[in-house]
Amino acid sequence: MIPAQLKDPVLSLFRIVTGVLFLCHGAASIFGLFGGNPATGGAVPFATWPGWWAALIQLVCGALVLVGLFTRPAALLASGSMAYAYFVVHQPHHLVPMQNGGELAALFCWSFLLVAVLGPGNWALDALLARRRSTATEPTAAPASIPV
Repeated sequence: MIPAQLKDPVLSLFRIVTGVLFLCHGAASIFGLFGGNPATGGAVPFATWPGWWAALIQLVCGALVLVGLFTRPAALLASGSMAYAYFVVHQPHHLVPMQNGGELAALFCWSFLLVAVLGPGNWALDALLARRRSTATEPTAAPASIPV
């Protein structure tokens, strides 16, 4: 395989892995799974700002990006939420991510921005739906008319 042939599969795998990891962060904070929220070790109380809402974005957008459905808007929302997390939660402690604990927020922010710009790749529900729409709207061959 040449690198051009790897573009779509690698982009799809990148989207899938990023979506799974983001979904896991949301599940940890909302349901207390995987050791719970990193700050508390349990589930974040329902509807508390900003933690529960951020976790809901992580859960929903992570799932959407994982399956590749509404990928671009979901990835853009996820990217924005991680930019918010970085600048509001981490950056006030120190500018550099290695010193303020914001490496994951920065990586997720830029990763989701990349997915929003490049799209979901071929292995996505968005791509499947687009293929179905294009085949449904293709004109069919007109029947040959028989002269009378």
